[in-house]
Amino acid sequence: MYTKKFNTHNCFSLKKTKIYDLEVNTIKKDIKNIHLAVCPPDGQVRLAVPIKTTDEAIKLLIADKMPWIKKQQKKYSQQERQTKREYVSGESHYFLGNRYRLNVITSDTKPRIEVKKKNYIDMYITPQMSTEKRTRLMESFYRAELKRQIPALVNYWSKTTGLTVNEVKIKKMKTKWGTCNPEQKRIWLNLELAKTPTRCLEYVLIHELMHLKEKHHNEQFEQLIKTYLPQWEQCKQELNNNPLGFAEWPTTNAQ
Repeated sequence: MYTKKFNTHNCFSLKKTKIYDLEVNTIKKDIKNIHLAVCPPDGQVRLAVPIKTTDEAIKLLIADKMPWIKKQQKKYSQQERQTKREYVSGESHYFLGNRYRLNVITSDTKPRIEVKKKNYIDMYITPQMSTEKRTRLMESFYRAELKRQIPALVNYWSKTTGLTVNEVKIKKMKTKWGTCNPEQKRIWLNLELAKTPTRCLEYVLIHELMHLKEKHHNEQFEQLIKTYLPQWEQCKQELNNNPLGFAEWPTTNAQ
């Protein structure tokens, strides 16, 4: 067990401990409600509780929610997963919700990615280009495509909701599709969203925009999303059913 205090301004601390047969990342912070989550891809259990919540109360909560937790972990363990990508011809790759076969073409021209056909992604590489560089090339392609889609979506939904953000940025995230900093009005979107249908990207963007009005995932928050996106639950389910991407970076702690 360990405890790490990492934000004195908001006065919250992180504890990673074993409760029954579960490893639980627990955060005590200045909130009113308890938030329990089982996160993909490996079913990590994350719990956020009010600062004065006792260890015994946390233990009782986990015991009460154990059937639900196990159900969610089983779902993730059975979910389709992508193997580690080698970026060679014939591999499957996802883009905008569709599955493509990769066609690697050796060329002396500048490395690039092109989606020309319905079922294939062409990757132009230089001779002896390493797997690491091919990975970065594909990630750069995904990042560019998200940057192409995001401005129009942000503009539309800002006008529709009356909510504005100062910045929308993209980064690789293992356990979240997006995050929002309401004070700085900054949204981060997961790079993996480039692999999903545009409607899923739109759902995550709306979800994070709503955090400018309501910080917590409560009934009011869900009603706000439903007001602008009545089919939000279908979009959420579609995201959760997507094949999980291969990830090598360490499991992140609760935030």
